[in-house]
Amino acid sequence: MNKVIIIRWGEIHLKGKNRGIFEKMLENNIKHAIKDFECTFKKISGRYLIKDFEEFYIEDIMNKLSKVSGVHSASVCELVKSDIEHIIEKSIEICKGRSGTFKVDTKRADKSFPILSVEVSKKVGGEILKSNKDLKVDVVSPSFTVNIDIRESGETLIFTDTVKMMGGMPSGASGKGLLMISGGIDSPVAGYMMAKRGMKLEAVHFHSYPYTSEQAKEKVIELTKAVGEYTGGIKLYVVSFTEIQEAIHRCCKEEYMITLMRRFMMKISEKIARNNGLQAIITGESLGQVASQTIESITSSNSVATMPVLRPLIAFDKIDIIQISEKIGTYETSILPYEDCCTVFLPKHPLIKPNLKKVEIEEGNLDVEGLINNALNNVEIIEL
Repeated sequence: MNKVIIIRWGEIHLKGKNRGIFEKMLENNIKHAIKDFECTFKKISGRYLIKDFEEFYIEDIMNKLSKVSGVHSASVCELVKSDIEHIIEKSIEICKGRSGTFKVDTKRADKSFPILSVEVSKKVGGEILKSNKDLKVDVVSPSFTVNIDIRESGETLIFTDTVKMMGGMPSGASGKGLLMISGGIDSPVAGYMMAKRGMKLEAVHFHSYPYTSEQAKEKVIELTKAVGEYTGGIKLYVVSFTEIQEAIHRCCKEEYMITLMRRFMMKISEKIARNNGLQAIITGESLGQVASQTIESITSSNSVATMPVLRPLIAFDKIDIIQISEKIGTYETSILPYEDCCTVFLPKHPLIKPNLKKVEIEEGNLDVEGLINNALNNVEIIEL
């Protein structure tokens, strides 16, 4: 077959002398993503090429590439010999059955090719017009563009569609973080946003069996797995949170429940992160969205952390978050009606602006270290 896939990267081009490190990371991540397909992978002057694959795998390969952070765009191309007759023939074939307006855009990386780029575009465009009376030329706002890329290898790539991919930086280029993931809409999106910036992820979930069901846990596993598709796999730590919630409910004022829960979650998350060589904690918090996400509540939970806490959604509107969750395929799972641990012991009137000193006094009623150690001794690890 003569179809190939061209892969382009974006932000890596802005890197200086260490650009090669980022390119190698991206190359390895792409190879990992397409490892199940029999194909040839090679680098060609500032981009990558996948060839020698069965045509019915094109959609699957493109789907895999769409989840590789650092890949800016990709195109399915026709590969022909760098000969003007072959280029014209394939360009006409690509335009067969199309209508509307078009233009031809030629790039001549091979400067030994005997015809200038502008002349190639004119020749090809003229022949397309002769063969298809339903097409007209529009060089300003065409319905589609016939892209002709004449390479130094003696081969030419011809394509009409460029598919935008994930973009960002290669996974692993920006360190490792621990995502605090719930069964809601926000935290999987937060994980995706950090994966896009090149952070390798692991995740932690706080489960309150028997107050929450196994279905709630399975829901979170599915969400974590979906996030893991953007990071080349992911590890999930499931922490039993029941004892801690019962202790807070028994020993502390009702309105402090959520505030104290968030502080425990942050402390446990940091211990898990440090024990596993992770460098930051990631949450799905959006400022002012709920009682636990006011600046005072965030200050309370932040005060117990000594490592960076990243909140990629902090200024996002809920509608924006939903749109991203739909795009990455987590929305339908997130809205399944299975409660996670945060909804079990909800107070009637949670504190919206907790006073840190009063929170610490209330927390003094609990055996904090004992409860944390018990939780850490009962962590389930799931490789996804």
